[in-house]
Amino acid sequence: MSPADTGPTGQGGTDAGGADAGPDTDAGPEAGGGTGAGAGAGGGAGTARTFTALVNPISGGGTAWQFWQPVAERLTAAGATVHSVRTTGREDAVERAERAAAQGHIVVAVGGDGLVRDVAEGVVASAGVLAIAPAGRGNDLAKTLGVPRETAALAELLLRAAPRALDVAEVNGVIAPGNVYVGIDSMATRIINDNRWMPGLLLYRLAPVRAIMKWRAVRYELVVDGEPRRLTGHTVIVANSGAYGHGLRIVPSAVPDDGELDLLTVGDGPRHQVVRFMNKVKDGTHVDRPEVTVGRVRTVTIDADRPVPVCVDGDEVTTLPAEVTIRPGALNCLVPDGS
Repeated sequence: MSPADTGPTGQGGTDAGGADAGPDTDAGPEAGGGTGAGAGAGGGAGTARTFTALVNPISGGGTAWQFWQPVAERLTAAGATVHSVRTTGREDAVERAERAAAQGHIVVAVGGDGLVRDVAEGVVASAGVLAIAPAGRGNDLAKTLGVPRETAALAELLLRAAPRALDVAEVNGVIAPGNVYVGIDSMATRIINDNRWMPGLLLYRLAPVRAIMKWRAVRYELVVDGEPRRLTGHTVIVANSGAYGHGLRIVPSAVPDDGELDLLTVGDGPRHQVVRFMNKVKDGTHVDRPEVTVGRVRTVTIDADRPVPVCVDGDEVTTLPAEVTIRPGALNCLVPDGS
C-alpha cells in the first residue's frame, strides 16, 4: 500500500483497495471515508455531496492530515461521502484532481497554496469544483477568499456553499489561481523552500532579507498585451489574487474574479530602496513609490538577461520565458457568501 492511501496511523482504510485506490474508491474510515450518498459537485445547499480530499502530508509542518480528520468526520455525519487521499507530489495531485472532478466530486485541496494550485489545475481541466481546506503555512488564497480554518465553519462551507467562478492565470501551461512572480520575490521563495525546517513566520521574514543581500538588478524583456517593454529592475509580478508571502497584499488592486490580471513591476534602485519598499508592503503604500508601476493586463510574456526563478503560488514550477494569460471564470470554487 502506498503512503498516499494509508490512514493516520499508517494502516489503510478497510475499503482503500491498495496502492491504486483513488478518487473513485472509498478510502475507508481510517482515511476519513464516509458512507453517505453524495450528489457530487452539482449538489446544492442541503443536498448530500461527494468529496475527494487530496491531502498534502507535509503541509503545515506535517499536520494537514490531522487538520482534515475532524472536518471529514463532520461531513460524513451530515450525510456526505468523503474520499481522503494523501498526495505524493505535483503530478499525482493534478491527476487525482482531474479524475475526481470528472466523476462529479467536489475536490478539496487540504494543504497550502502549492497544493491548491495543483488541485486547481486538475479541476479546471475537468470543469469541476474546487474547495480549499487551508492546512498550509501561508494559505494566502484561502485568506483572500475568506475560507475559514475553524473546523465547524469549514465543514459548513463545504456542505452549503455554492460554487463561484474565479479567474486563473495560466503560465506556460500551469494554472495559477494566485500569482506569478519573477525576481527578488522568487529568489525569496526559493530560500523559503530550501529551509522548511525553520519556523514558518520567521522564515517568511528572513528569506526576503537574504534574497536582497544576494540580488542585483535584472534587465527584463516584457511583452504586455502585445506591446514590447524593457525594464531594468527587481521584480515582475502578474497577480490574480495579489496576496502571498504569509498574508502580505503585494498587489492590493488584484481581484480574483474581475476578468483581468494586475501587473506590478519594481524598477532599479539601491538595496536600501528595496528595503523601504518591503517595509511599505505591510500597509499597502508601496504601490505609491516612484519605482513601482501597476496596471491591468490580459497577457504578459516575461524574459530576462539571466536565469531567474519563476514562482507560481509558492513554488518554482516553470522557467523563463514565462507566458502568462488570463482565463476568466475558469475555476469554480466553494467560497463564503460575500467574499
